[in-house]
Amino acid sequence: MGMTGANIRHHLEVLESNDLLEVIGQRKEGRGRPMLLYGLAGRLIGDGLEKLAGTLLDVWLGAETEKMRERAILSVAERLVGKMDFNIPVMKRLVNTVERLNELNYQARWEASAVGPRLILGHCPYAAIVSIHPELCQLDKNILQTSLGSPMELTSKLQLGDKGLPFCVFLMVGNG
Repeated sequence: MGMTGANIRHHLEVLESNDLLEVIGQRKEGRGRPMLLYGLAGRLIGDGLEKLAGTLLDVWLGAETEKMRERAILSVAERLVGKMDFNIPVMKRLVNTVERLNELNYQARWEASAVGPRLILGHCPYAAIVSIHPELCQLDKNILQTSLGSPMELTSKLQLGDKGLPFCVFLMVGNG
C-alpha cells in the first residue's frame, strides 16, 4: 500500500473511532504483539435483530386480544422503567426519566413549553420496525407515563429535525 506501519495504524484508529471498523480477532505471528484483525463494524453489516424483534412481536402479540396486547405492552414499559418515586417534584422526575431513556439509547431531552413539559426522543431504538409495529409508539408513551405518573400525548412521530434526523415528541398533559 506504500504506507508505513504507523500510518496504517493511524488510519485504522480513525476508522475504529468512527465506528466503521472493529477488531474481530488476533493472529500471532512469531514474536512480538499479535496482529489485530479488523472487519466492518457490526452496525454497518447488521445483526438480524430487527427481523427477530419483529417476528417475536408478531408471534407474541398476534395471539392476544387488544386488551391483552395493551396490558403486555404496559408490562414491558414497567419493566424497562423500574420503580419510580412519585414523592419527588415533577422536574426531578423529568430529569430522572431523561436519564433512564438515555440509558436505553433514546437520546432524550425535555423542554418547557407553554402547554406543559415536552419530552423529545432523538433516537427511536426500533425505528426499523415501528412501521410494521406501531404499538412500539404506545410502549414509549407507557414508558413516559409510568416514569412521570402523568398522561402523555404523542405530538410528533419521527419528524425530521434541522439536521435531517427523525425525532418524536411527547407532551405531558397532566399535572403529575
